Amino acid sequence: MAPSDTLCAVLERDTLGIRESRLFGAVVRWSEAECFRQQLPITAENKQKVLGKALTLIRFPLMTVEEFAAVNPKPRVEYNDRPRCSLRGKECSISRFQQVESRWGYSGTSDRIRFNVNRRISVVGFGLYGSIHGPNDYQVNIQIIESDKSQTLGQNDTGFSCDGTASTFRVMFKEPVEILPNVSYTACATLKGPDSHYGTKGLKKVSQESGPGPKTTFFFFSSPGNNNGTSVEDGQIPEIIYYI
Repeated sequence: MAPSDTLCAVLERDTLGIRESRLFGAVVRWSEAECFRQQLPITAENKQKVLGKALTLIRFPLMTVEEFAAVNPKPRVEYNDRPRCSLRGKECSISRFQQVESRWGYSGTSDRIRFNVNRRISVVGFGLYGSIHGPNDYQVNIQIIESDKSQTLGQNDTGFSCDGTASTFRVMFKEPVEILPNVSYTACATLKGPDSHYGTKGLKKVSQESGPGPKTTFFFFSSPGNNNGTSVEDGQIPEIIYYI
């Protein structure tokens, strides 16, 4: 087995307990040592050459905006956005809107929706709508807050690129957020970017067959207070991505 094959086997694991930025730093140091071993000049091109497929296994979407800004040169690779964790269940997602419309604006205020679930799950991210003006980039902060305690359980400052369609685009937490049955939580997304699509004809209750046991059922409620306009009926945060 080549040294890079061993490295790939490690990077493919979902169970690595390390921040992605630190993992990337270790991979860069490995590539420099491998260049030295192969008697190659330590250049960006040679480091990418010795890494090969391993570079595509770094999960850049799990980095914060600041962490990714320090990555130079920026990789042009297909990358995985699944959190590294010990989850062994099945990934699922629920959609709470039945229709998509155009023009939802952003002014620095969070879009928020409250929810509870009938069983224990782990939320790993949201699906968000993107631009109505063609391909674009967004900066976004996502959070899950336990509503009654006003306690932030998980958050990520990150970004995503969209292609101008009415599809949703995955934005992931750094680590899974445990959701307990029949507890009220608030899903928050603060976007910075152009006007986007938004969902309408929202559902107050969404049930899904998601493996052994009872259906997973989400109940949605509008979030009072400082809100960019998202409600049960329409707005952002159309999807919640979770494991059971």
